[in-house]
Amino acid sequence: MDAATLADLRKPRAYPAVSVLMPTHRAAPANRQDPIRLRNLLAEVRRRLDADVRVTPDAADHVLRGLERAAGDLDPRHPADGLVLFAAPGGEHHAFTVGQPVDERVVVDSGFATRDLVADHTRTLRYWLLSLSDQASRLWDGDGGEGADLTEHVRDGFPVGPDRVDEEGSGRQSPRGAQNGDERHRRMMRDVVAALDRVLARDRRPLVVAGVTRHQAFFDEVAGPHIRVAGRVDGSHEGAAPSALVEAARPALAAYEDRREVAVLTELEGARSAQRYAGGLCEVARLVEEGRGEHLVVERGYYAPAVRTENELVPVEGMPGVLRGADVVDDAVDDVIETALEYGGEVTFVSDGFLVDHDRIALVTRY
Repeated sequence: MDAATLADLRKPRAYPAVSVLMPTHRAAPANRQDPIRLRNLLAEVRRRLDADVRVTPDAADHVLRGLERAAGDLDPRHPADGLVLFAAPGGEHHAFTVGQPVDERVVVDSGFATRDLVADHTRTLRYWLLSLSDQASRLWDGDGGEGADLTEHVRDGFPVGPDRVDEEGSGRQSPRGAQNGDERHRRMMRDVVAALDRVLARDRRPLVVAGVTRHQAFFDEVAGPHIRVAGRVDGSHEGAAPSALVEAARPALAAYEDRREVAVLTELEGARSAQRYAGGLCEVARLVEEGRGEHLVVERGYYAPAVRTENELVPVEGMPGVLRGADVVDDAVDDVIETALEYGGEVTFVSDGFLVDHDRIALVTRY
């Protein structure tokens, strides 16, 4: 899932937009109970829609069938910690798995319950890996979370092969073979950069570039300064398995994370000097809700249930989903993250313990 898809899912829908969230199990025998729990949740959806005077029987049937189709779209070979199903009138339906537990619930509203998707998306380092080659330059969608994996991106012009470049270059042969070969590589890199621009315009992430020195030099020459490279992997990786590419990229990503965290600390200290800084969950939450959050920085493992009183948010001990009650916020950190994004703020996650002097969460304010 990319940032554009997540933004679209957060838009209002026609009522009833139904969200089904359920914790799942990765292995037997515990995962045998998952289908039973899902059937029970779908039965709860049916009961709630049937009892809702705003929902016609036809609309209830369409939404329920959408949830069933969404559940059928899931690949059982890729287990996770949470399941998220969405369905809305008009046949719209979606299914997602997330790498963190979710609080089991059914939500019937005029929009989808995206908080867990937002949390999963923002807490996981996602990156693009561009593998350059004479045969075909490929783009890989990288997930740096637990069970890190790569999936080839086969849209937006990728993979970029030499066929079209050869056709465009036919009839323009140079008597100097080396120069002709260099120009052929430049033409192919222009196609690579054009395709990459289309991807980054929709979903900008850190970019790791893999390839031999010659290919990387041609890429840098064509790409220009508007494409920022987070890290590099030297050598030819044509035909390499995704698992091998993940391992090859790991040192570059670790170095990028170190540089980024140091830059974040520098930014926070500058914001403190300019009196555009807040630290600690209560103060940060208040300013984010006012729309003043420009850059939110959070430790990756920071979760905080809270109780909302008349005047403030009071964090409590424990993990999300344990406390119950009308005034309980399952995870106030995730609420702050989603609110910051709604107001157009940036969110950056850092290693646990990195913000020890900032009470685990900090904010650069707009003013």
